Amino acid sequence: MTTTMNGTHPILIAEDDEDDYLLTIEALKEAGVESQVKWVKDGEALMDYLHPLCSNGKKPSIQVPSLILLDLNMPRKDGREVLDEIKKNDILRKIPVVVLTTSKAETDINHAYELGVNSYIQKPVRFSEFVEVIKVLSHYWFQIVKLPE
Repeated sequence: MTTTMNGTHPILIAEDDEDDYLLTIEALKEAGVESQVKWVKDGEALMDYLHPLCSNGKKPSIQVPSLILLDLNMPRKDGREVLDEIKKNDILRKIPVVVLTTSKAETDINHAYELGVNSYIQKPVRFSEFVEVIKVLSHYWFQIVKLPE
């Protein structure tokens, strides 16, 4: 599913829970983030979506995401496996990946950073706090950081 909010920084959301996806979309809107958003429901779908980017020398059939928001606990292929694949791939590793999850387990945090995650964020419980996190996240990744072309 693709949601267009007319932005220049496409966001790829990997989240198996539709309610959490819709909450994230609403938080992006509330935060004033204007981006094209693509949603995939599991790690297999995420890697299938990114596969066209891995064709060396060929123009990809998809737009390169400026940011991947990744849930850790997904069916078929979880976020840890996907993160490992992305960061081991010479082309995909340049895409910033932010884990956005409910897990606050120290083992999950440490493992995500060992695999090369760019940021690890525990989802706040309150919607207003989630909106604030999304505002800070988008400001940092889309206004402060210089992303690769």
